[in-house]
This record gives sequence, structure tokens and C-alpha cells, in this order.
Amino acid sequence: MKAFVVTAPNTFEIQDVAEPKAGAGEIVAQVERVGVCGTDVEFFNGSMPYLQDGQAQFPIRIGHEWSGTVIEIGAGVDSSLLGKKIISDVMMGCGNCKRCQDGRQHTCADRYELGIRNGFAGALAEKLLIPARFAYVLPNDFDFELGALVEPAANAWRVADAAKALPGKQILIWGTGTVGLLTAQFCLAMGADVHMVGIDPKTIKLALEIGVTSAGTEVIKIAGGYDTVIDATFDSTIPAKLIDIVEPGGRVVLIGVDNHAAPIDSRKLVFKDVTVVGILSASPGLRESIRYIAEGKIDVMKILGGTVGMSEAGDIFKGKRPAGMGVGPKVLVNPRG
Repeated sequence: MKAFVVTAPNTFEIQDVAEPKAGAGEIVAQVERVGVCGTDVEFFNGSMPYLQDGQAQFPIRIGHEWSGTVIEIGAGVDSSLLGKKIISDVMMGCGNCKRCQDGRQHTCADRYELGIRNGFAGALAEKLLIPARFAYVLPNDFDFELGALVEPAANAWRVADAAKALPGKQILIWGTGTVGLLTAQFCLAMGADVHMVGIDPKTIKLALEIGVTSAGTEVIKIAGGYDTVIDATFDSTIPAKLIDIVEPGGRVVLIGVDNHAAPIDSRKLVFKDVTVVGILSASPGLRESIRYIAEGKIDVMKILGGTVGMSEAGDIFKGKRPAGMGVGPKVLVNPRG
């Protein structure tokens, strides 16, 4: 089968690799769509920190936002999974440690991360092998584009949940990329008022179309200030700015990660009585993401720019989008396209 393999920074091959076979407790899925994520781009250009600390190494098969159909099951797997549309968790814990037993497998010290950590082959291929226990069945009426957007949306749901996006709350989201725009949708669905800051005029306009109260290149002052501020950027200077902006007693939610550490004055956190929350992964939000999408509470398709074939994926990772693609920041790949 064909698989996209990053062999060195900014170097890739579409290789013929061995077909996966389902062992006990495993399933094989035919991959239909794969999302291009900022993490994938970091692996492609060699800046991903896991490459520096030994948690990942070249060559690597990337891709973790995906959807597909179960085509093979191993011993002990429920036969009703055959033919089902699925996605999977990215974080695959050992299942035995205290963190896993507490439902926090995404923080397991021995976890595999699909297409990211400890050599687990990613989804940017024609087929994918995963443990069946990490599969999530999609509603029958989900198309594969929707399915591939569940994982990034689950990250955003976790951000909105941590933000306490209740009716009447004023929330500032810094970053109008995929996660920022999806977080805005969740916060709006939960009843909050949302303001956004970004640098791309096209995605700022898209934010306004989604229904946020304001969006622009600068933070606007509002009566009563911001109850929660959210960093959905890759800029290490933003967290400190948000701590200055948030109202005393407010919340700061961090999901954006730069390759450089963010300087934060912890004294301000104390003197402002601020709560800071970090969001690592989509894992605890996958079911809620599916529910919100299925019930029409958010429209994830608004952030989709378009779909390309595997042969065009290298250009996408290099930041080259084909002519005619929409303004949405998310790009999907059809592995057989």
C-alpha cells in the first residue's frame, strides 16, 4: 500500500509499504481522509520537539486526524465493527498505569501517539492498523470530511470547556487558525460572547462569519473585561500578554505551543488570582465533539479549505496551497486521491 513517509526535514517519499494485518484486539481501517495539522508540519520541517528529545525519529509516517472504514478485525474484536465508519484516539496509553486507570491515558508515560510518538505509524496512508479499544464509531450520516475534523474539534471542545464558556461570559481567543475558530464555535454554542485576535485577514473575516462579536488584529477593550482568555497560537509571547489582559479571578487557557518556552511572571498569576489551564490532547473530548457535530451545534465544515491527493500533500506541508482552495485553514488529504 502507499504511505506518506517523512525521511528527513523537508524531505518525503510516497512509499510502498507492507499491508497491515490485524492481530488480537486490533483492527485495520481503510483511510478515507487525513487532516493536516500543525504538528504534522513541525515533523515535516524538523522543528517538532519530539525529534530533539528522542520521542520520535526519522523516518516517520505522520497523520493523526483521520477517518475511515473498518475492513479487518483481529481475534477478540466485536464483529459489528466491520464496515463501520470510525476515527480513533491519537493518545494510546498502556491501560494499566494509574493515569490510564483514572481515564487520563493521554498523559500515560508509556503512551503511543498515532503518527507522532514512539514510532506508531500514522494515518497518512491507504490503510491503518490500530488497537480496537481506541476506535470511535461515527454516526452513519457522517461523511469522511466531518469524521476527519472530529479530533481537532475535540481539542477545541476541551478548550471551551476549560474556559467555562457560560452565557454572559466574555471570552477572548488569540489565534484564528483551526483550533481557534473551532473553539469560537463551541464557546458560542455554550452561550458565551466571543472576541478574536488574529493576523490573517481571511480567517479574521471567517471568524466574523462564524458569529463572533468582534475579530481583528488588535485586542479591543470591552466593558467588564475578559473573563477567560485563550492562546490558540504558536507564539511564545502571547501567554504573558493574555495574563495581563484577563480580569482578576479569570481564567487563562493554553493550547498553542511554540518551540520556545513562554516567559510568564508567576507573581501576576498570584496577585490577579488567575487560574491557568493547559490542554494537551483531544482524548477526553472526542465523544462530546462527535455529539456537538451530530446535533448541528457547530459547523466544522466552515473551517475546511479543501481536499488534496497524497501526491499534493508535500506542497501543503511546505505551505503551498493549490489555486482555488477556500479560505478555511484546515486542509484534508485523500490518501488514494
